[in-house]
Amino acid sequence: MENPNSEIRKYKHIFFDLDHTIWDFDKNAEETLHELYEIYRLSEIGLPSAAIFIETYTRNNHKLWAEYHTGKITKTELRETRFKRTFIELGVPPDVLPVAFEDDYVKLCPTKTNLFPHAHETLQYLQSKYKLHLISNGFKEASTLKIGNTNIAQYFEQVIISEVVGVNKPDKAIFAHALNIAGAEKNESIMIGDSLEADVYGALNFGMDAIYFNPFNAPKPHDVPLQINGLKQLMEML
Repeated sequence: MENPNSEIRKYKHIFFDLDHTIWDFDKNAEETLHELYEIYRLSEIGLPSAAIFIETYTRNNHKLWAEYHTGKITKTELRETRFKRTFIELGVPPDVLPVAFEDDYVKLCPTKTNLFPHAHETLQYLQSKYKLHLISNGFKEASTLKIGNTNIAQYFEQVIISEVVGVNKPDKAIFAHALNIAGAEKNESIMIGDSLEADVYGALNFGMDAIYFNPFNAPKPHDVPLQINGLKQLMEML
């Protein structure tokens, strides 16, 4: 954790990202894909390793989500592409691609409940001192399931989902919308998220402070002032 400045306690509102920040997307996706690997008997269509399948999917999914954040692809294109690209990259013939795989994944994955360590403890602590809100680039139906199944709705006053608003982070418009419905001002608000582009630079470019959630210790850019490696560190910082 980086030492914050002396004004760190000025905040009244904390805005969190959901996927990859509170809800452990990769862990939940891995669980889901292991189950679907067996259900679909993917070893019989040329995928002998579940680990390689999951690794390849994760890489493709992250890349496509980055494109979705910036408006380069649509929700439909993301969902139509990520598994198809993964299967083809791993040599599965187009005529045996499991056509319902994406639908089953979308139904099952949001029911998973793995959060990053100390999520409930940290959110409960922060809720006693600040007004908490979520800003997610996720999709409405999936995000609602994730929030409900993990019992984290209790911590948040406002839940802003980009699909509902019609604009994604890092667009300034979604941050302006979030502050408006939260009754918050820029100078009393801070954004916490794992995506440098969507969460951190999105907030900073809007004129709002941000903390980079960096659980895997990726190199921190010099122009990112604050970072944490675990949620529990927020209990010391804020």
